[in-house]
Amino acid sequence: MRRALLLGLLVALAWPAGALAHARLKAEHPQFRERFEAAPARVVLRFDQAVDALANSIVVYDTRGKIVSRPARNGADPRTVLAPLQRVPRGAYTVRWHALSSDSHVVSGVYTFGVRMNAPPPTEAYGASGPTRSEDVVRWLYFAALALLVGGLGFRLLVLPRSIPEALERRFYIVTGIGAVGIIHVGIAAFIMRSEDALQLPFGRLLYGDLSPVATGTRFGQAFIAMTLGFTWVLALLFLAWLTGRRALLWPTLLLALVFASGLSLSGHSAVDSSWFTQLADWAHLSAAVLWVGGLVQLAVCVWPAAPGLRREAFLRFARLAPVLIAVLVAAGVYLSILRLPRLSDLWTAGYGQVLLVKLGLVSAALAWGAFHHLFVRPRLERTGWARRSLVGEGAVAMTILLLAAILVNAKPPDQAARRTSLVSNVSSSPSNPP
Repeated sequence: MRRALLLGLLVALAWPAGALAHARLKAEHPQFRERFEAAPARVVLRFDQAVDALANSIVVYDTRGKIVSRPARNGADPRTVLAPLQRVPRGAYTVRWHALSSDSHVVSGVYTFGVRMNAPPPTEAYGASGPTRSEDVVRWLYFAALALLVGGLGFRLLVLPRSIPEALERRFYIVTGIGAVGIIHVGIAAFIMRSEDALQLPFGRLLYGDLSPVATGTRFGQAFIAMTLGFTWVLALLFLAWLTGRRALLWPTLLLALVFASGLSLSGHSAVDSSWFTQLADWAHLSAAVLWVGGLVQLAVCVWPAAPGLRREAFLRFARLAPVLIAVLVAAGVYLSILRLPRLSDLWTAGYGQVLLVKLGLVSAALAWGAFHHLFVRPRLERTGWARRSLVGEGAVAMTILLLAAILVNAKPPDQAARRTSLVSNVSSSPSNPP
């Protein structure tokens, strides 16, 4: 009897959800990022249930924002919506669509196609403004959370002794746990913001938007899925290490975190514009930065207040590790800077270069601060309050460097191909010297 009641309750709960589910796009023509040699005559969308089409249910834009589609209507099948196209010459086109489901929800989406050229990803569709200052802040929070997790794990394994006071162990797990949870939640926020910009929808309608072109059709979306799932495993391993008290579990936790952090390099400018070596350099640059910043946080927030007896040992051991991390950070950063800005004048003429110039200045300040720690703080570690304030100051500079790194990740370096084309054009158009 109880089983029958339970089964009936489950059916009752599931039935309305299935009956009132909003429509989902099943197929489209042109297809997502499809390339045509001959222009298509119309756009056709097919859903998994009947939808109501409005005159502007399908709007197709060219790269200048001109509408090249005619009013949309339902097809012979009420599950389809179609819109004839005007003459569409060579170029990239953006399809923005929405339709009314039987549950009264408006479903929406965006994708691109090209005529005799490759289509851009949906994050670069017409109407998308690109990364905003809000996205820069969210990316910075992501870097900060990554530093708390990866840097904390590296500090625990490479700097601290195997056995540490319980209060310090507790603080370590709190800080790294905040980092792991932050990576997952901030990553979701970053994905939603990028999708909102691509679809150009208010948040209420974004809930019923088709995010699959962004999730599976862009490097950013693919990295987001892999990293979100991956850091869920990292969080589970971290929790298991805390639950069992097994320090050995922190090693696979750190390795997994470093592996999944590579998603940032595989989906950024290094992946799109350069070779695997550049992607490796970008990953090394990021890894060294978060290990360094996270170590400073552990020293100032965990070791200093919770383990007075370990202050000197932890400071001295981290002082030996930090120069190695900073050397990797600087070497990889210089290589990437030269690659993306081959001309020295780009540092003050290009927006990307100007942000990079400020970042280089802060890195120089951090190096000077490290030298100050080596020459003045280390011999005076007994003045604990003064030393901790100095660590907090260096940590603040490091966090600012991460903010500038977030801005650079979202910004685009100067278009080297366009520059080379312009240079060749100028040379070819100049009068030749007489023999």
